[in-house]
Amino acid sequence: PTYWLDPATGVQYLVNVRVPEPQTTTLSDLRPTPISASKPGAANGQLLENVSAVSRTTSQPIYSHYNVMPVVDVFGNVGARDLGGVLADIKPIIAAAKKTAPPGTDIILRGQASTMSSSFAGLSLGMVMSIFLIYLLLVVNFQSWLDPFIILTALTGALAGVVWGLHITGTTLSVPAMMGAIMCLGVATANSVLVVTFARNHLQEGMDPVKAAWEAGTGRLRPVIMTATAMIIGMFPMALGLGEGGEQNAPLGRAVIGGLMLATIATLLFVPVVFSLLHRQAVATAKAEPKENVPSAGFNQAIPAT
Repeated sequence: PTYWLDPATGVQYLVNVRVPEPQTTTLSDLRPTPISASKPGAANGQLLENVSAVSRTTSQPIYSHYNVMPVVDVFGNVGARDLGGVLADIKPIIAAAKKTAPPGTDIILRGQASTMSSSFAGLSLGMVMSIFLIYLLLVVNFQSWLDPFIILTALTGALAGVVWGLHITGTTLSVPAMMGAIMCLGVATANSVLVVTFARNHLQEGMDPVKAAWEAGTGRLRPVIMTATAMIIGMFPMALGLGEGGEQNAPLGRAVIGGLMLATIATLLFVPVVFSLLHRQAVATAKAEPKENVPSAGFNQAIPAT
């Protein structure tokens, strides 16, 4: 490189001399290009064709590196499909390519694919933690370990409904679908709390556990169905995936609709059955336990003063 020292400021500037591109349209124009001498002012300048062989060839325009290792990036965009479905199609291709790749070569997915995988792990952990925290809050609210467990039995129907809804619509599991599952768990828990609270009130009034569960299922039928129906109707346009970019958010709506359909059935049928069975068993266990000896009345009588 050639540097020019500014005598006024003492700052060095890098100087590059280039031939104008219109004058180097062919190899014949490039070969007679003069190149600099080894020392400034020396008369031993040469032409480019005298010191090098000039020919046409192809080379990689960009050399990329990842963690100091050279890489070849292959970019792809997703159109009219969800990322999870495209990723499911790409993984078998990558697995087959790894078998024929040269030794020391590795094929990895980066970008949104790796981000989605980490999001799956985070959302799965969040779902488990949310169920655990909901259980603890219900234990504090109901002052019981049994009734919160009965409430959470409705979540099995919600999770099964999410899987069923995604399966019948041909939708792969994705981040929006996981978010829809978490939303569905919240609504299913609220409906189940409504039914169990109603049954507890009847049970405290002295009603039989089976009859209390029956009254809760029939008495809370309309509120539970209205809540689930309103949520399903609201998610229906999103589940259709209409419009530009609508297919990316469609899994959320489909997961919510499928989960609420089975969660509503579980709340109205399965939860009352579990409530009646467990509370009837609890009543039978309480009756079977021996009662403590009650002190005789003579010890409770006051001794008259003399």
